[in-house]
Amino acid sequence: MKSDGMNQPLLEVKELRKYFPIKKGILSKHVGYVYAVDNVSFTLARGETLGLVGESGCGKTTLGRAILRLIEPTGGEILFEGENILAYDDEKMRRLRQEMQIIFQDPYSSLNPRMTVAELIGEGLKSHGIGTPSERKERIAMLMEKVGLRPEQLSRYPHEFSGGQRQRIGIARALALNPKLIICDEPVSALDVSIQAQVVNLLVNLQKEFGLSYIFIAHDLNVVEHISDRVAVMYLGKIVELAKDTELYQSPKHPYTEALLSAVPVPNPKAKKKRILLEGEIPSPINLPPGCRFFSRCSYRMKVCGEVEPVFKDLGEDHWVSCHRY
Repeated sequence: MKSDGMNQPLLEVKELRKYFPIKKGILSKHVGYVYAVDNVSFTLARGETLGLVGESGCGKTTLGRAILRLIEPTGGEILFEGENILAYDDEKMRRLRQEMQIIFQDPYSSLNPRMTVAELIGEGLKSHGIGTPSERKERIAMLMEKVGLRPEQLSRYPHEFSGGQRQRIGIARALALNPKLIICDEPVSALDVSIQAQVVNLLVNLQKEFGLSYIFIAHDLNVVEHISDRVAVMYLGKIVELAKDTELYQSPKHPYTEALLSAVPVPNPKAKKKRILLEGEIPSPINLPPGCRFFSRCSYRMKVCGEVEPVFKDLGEDHWVSCHRY
């Protein structure tokens, strides 16, 4: 039963899994799985931004899309406002789409080139039968102004806009249905650095105005630090560290997090920073090692690390880590 308590997290992900089957041969014989997301758990509070970082291929985007059920999870639970949405049928899930939206990475391929900006932003409103045509037109114009574009540009097509402007259109489209949760799937990685800052600041301002919750997926740790309240670090389908942004950046616990942060450029040419170079082979997501997944690349590894998978535990102050050193 749904709770009305405001202290309840907006989103709870419990042991979420997404395994992609591997098939070979003429008969498409099943030979194994790609363990893209493997027993991931976290919560997201109302109005909070959770940054999700990690190397390409670690499962960040798959996790985001599985939460929205754009791809069906293999197992686990996704509680949105206290209800497990994996039990929803198609019609109930369709209604829930108003509450959960996504901003895609590529502002070029995510917008239909045959549709005008007005059609793109208003598509969700029309699909869900929200408002009269005049009310929809008024809301679309309002959203254009909110994202820093002019209402008179509504009759234009995506190819008439720059990359940053297209991403603003994508943001307006995500806001159209007045959602509570937005998955931001690397929304600034395809943009110039100067434009990235503008779009990130826009997302921060919109969050304050509309009370949004974000899961912000990125590989740029500087961007994540600027926008996030907490940061989760993923490695080979698992979250290996989760903490408040200042705590994680100032006192990382997992060796993988330490290596990631050591690679972040410092805007001071005189500052000296020790770079941690990771050696060893990255395990295959098909044939995962029995112990810690970071074992082959870790400079702190012990015998137990190669035999027993570490527990994801709270070290205090809501700082979670998966490492045998703790």
